[in-house]
Amino acid sequence: MMSSEQPPPIAPETAAGGMALLVIDMISCWDFPDADKLLPGARRLTAPIAALTARCRKCGVPVIYANDNRGRWRSDFPALVGLSIESGGPGATITQALEPAGEDYFVLKPSQSAFFGTPLELLLRHLNVHRIAVTGVASDQCVLATVLEARMRSLEVVVPRDCVATQSEARNRLVLRQLEEVHRVPTTPASRIRLVRRPLP
Repeated sequence: MMSSEQPPPIAPETAAGGMALLVIDMISCWDFPDADKLLPGARRLTAPIAALTARCRKCGVPVIYANDNRGRWRSDFPALVGLSIESGGPGATITQALEPAGEDYFVLKPSQSAFFGTPLELLLRHLNVHRIAVTGVASDQCVLATVLEARMRSLEVVVPRDCVATQSEARNRLVLRQLEEVHRVPTTPASRIRLVRRPLP
């Protein structure tokens, strides 16, 4: 016999100001090819992303982590967080600084875009999100792919320039210029992104 009770909502609250923060591929053991080239940029991003996530949580702006499942569909995000911390080194330091809070969300992605093969679009709809800030690595791969898919879904996007990186600063500058000039996506520094606080009950 089926229960008459309604299942719990995917997202219990709506996003303050219709905005969400996306953190891409920052929780990692950094054991993939060319990780050594990407890690220095990721380390530079850690403090500004941590500051932005703290601001978002305080205002009621949902924080969503999007990470590669690395081809293992039995993997789960909490296990990845624990594994990253246990692995030690710079990866553990990054994860400890960006460790998800209980109210945060996550999606595991099979490819570059955080939308492809994930419930991200459904989650954003339940949160009533129409604007996202995209942060993380790599700016010219997973971040760019996610931004383009977001734009195709008519979402407003901002990419804080101090919260994205790739394998070199030259490549990062190139993709930031492409976002600004070709795709008309602002790259406002994280500290200057205006957040709307959720009204008190």
